[in-house]
Amino acid sequence: MHKNSLLIISMTVAGLFAAPKNEPVERIAEAARVFTEIQSVPDKGMPETLLKRANGIIIVPGLKRAGFVIGGQYGKGVFVARLPNGEWSAPSTVRIEGGSFGLQIGAGETDLVMLAMNEDAVKQLEKTGVKIGGDVMAAAGPIGRQLEAATTPIPASGLLAYSRARGVFAGATINGSTLRSDDSDNAIIYGRKVDQSDILSGKVKPTPAAEPLLSVLRKYSRENPSDEPPPKKTTK
Repeated sequence: MHKNSLLIISMTVAGLFAAPKNEPVERIAEAARVFTEIQSVPDKGMPETLLKRANGIIIVPGLKRAGFVIGGQYGKGVFVARLPNGEWSAPSTVRIEGGSFGLQIGAGETDLVMLAMNEDAVKQLEKTGVKIGGDVMAAAGPIGRQLEAATTPIPASGLLAYSRARGVFAGATINGSTLRSDDSDNAIIYGRKVDQSDILSGKVKPTPAAEPLLSVLRKYSRENPSDEPPPKKTTK
């Protein structure tokens, strides 16, 4: 058989048995990309004063919306919590589903970000099947980098929500949705069955795939920019 034919056959067979993409891991990378893009827009991102105070962050890239009069939504994302040492926990994968009543004409995709501003909000959100708007209320978060943009009173529930659709970033109302941990995807990421509470409490260590997300969260939520270590000097 001709050598070129053998090469083509070998490449075809290799393609058939190639490992499928790891969607749960890719979701972590997508969450990092979305968060970076939102905070990279001058004066249009989430106030860093709020990010520094947040006890938890949920990022859902590409939340799907559809409906007429009665809307529906479904998406998968990641959930991280602030540890006692100030660092962020490993990411837990979550899914949000459900709907809300209102004039949601048409369909589209929205990037969703939620900030849990106290420990009680984190504890509520890590429960299985927590109802946003029932178990915990969410308020539309303020926009802007300046301190003045962060003076909006935080609701007693401690949960602020944001959305980005078609390039427009704004506070969001998401009451009526259900948030739950995606245990099967967490098992894929960590190689074993793990509880979301163990992930968010720091008992489960982050994988290397989580570093891009944790890095960008540290960048925008550290207490003092001067706390970031200086670049290493290169020797000639």
